[in-house]
Amino acid sequence: MSASPSSSFSPATPDHATRMPVFIEHAQLKVRDLPVVSAWYQRMLGLSAIETSASGHTLGVDGVPLLTLTTATDVAAGAPRAPGLFHNAFLVPDRAALGRWLAHAAHEGVVLQGASDHLVSEAIYLADPEGNGIEVYRDRPRMAWSYQEDGKVGMATLPLDLQALYDEAPKGGFAGMAPGTRLGHLHLQVTALPEADQFFREILGLDLMTTYPGAHFYASGQYHHHVAANIWNSRGVARRDEKAAGLTDYAIRFNDPARLTQALATLDRLELPVERGSDWARLTDPWGMRLTVSA
Repeated sequence: MSASPSSSFSPATPDHATRMPVFIEHAQLKVRDLPVVSAWYQRMLGLSAIETSASGHTLGVDGVPLLTLTTATDVAAGAPRAPGLFHNAFLVPDRAALGRWLAHAAHEGVVLQGASDHLVSEAIYLADPEGNGIEVYRDRPRMAWSYQEDGKVGMATLPLDLQALYDEAPKGGFAGMAPGTRLGHLHLQVTALPEADQFFREILGLDLMTTYPGAHFYASGQYHHHVAANIWNSRGVARRDEKAAGLTDYAIRFNDPARLTQALATLDRLELPVERGSDWARLTDPWGMRLTVSA
């Protein structure tokens, strides 16, 4: 499937992941070797440094923060089966941008972990030097998606022809991740799916868009998913260790303030511990990661 104007998305496009009523804005990782990991994200993934200090680097695209890396003297190695990050998913504007990044990754010798055609998107998977999962993907036009009668979206995991994607890629060189790239979704390892349903559906008001064995996918605005949760490695495991490397914080923004008001009212009703501002709240999710919601 070749690129076309109709298959190009920017954050200004009405169907873009970040134009939905609720979307993922930012993620924060604790790492053991900040200079090495930050340099890798800048060179291999193509993110740009926005703000740096001895204890943290904020990286992004177009000056928009997407990923913050922090460190400390007592960071412990993350346990593979612990709740936390499965992958951060970086959404590029179109197939040409995905192919250009693939060509760059191949030139740099980046080791890929997989590549899939999900019907709604085309995705490439890899990990950073400390094992944090990454997805780089592009969405197909919304008109090409299929929906069931109950509103769930049709998705699959089919092989992606990387050679064809590489062959179609512009060969003009790589000058960083494509303008308009954003954090399209966040995929988490959790301990139980009913707990994830309660948190993301009942509290945050996201819709269940599809299910796989051992995984649920949540979104707003009929997007395929803004958040995914799986128990493939982490079923029944204790909450994450606060000193462990990995995902420590993430941010969800509400384009629809009424939805945020409703979510905050639910948090109050459930008497969950929450730090509150006029248009934001900060809490800890059921698996030990801090979440900021804002309008």
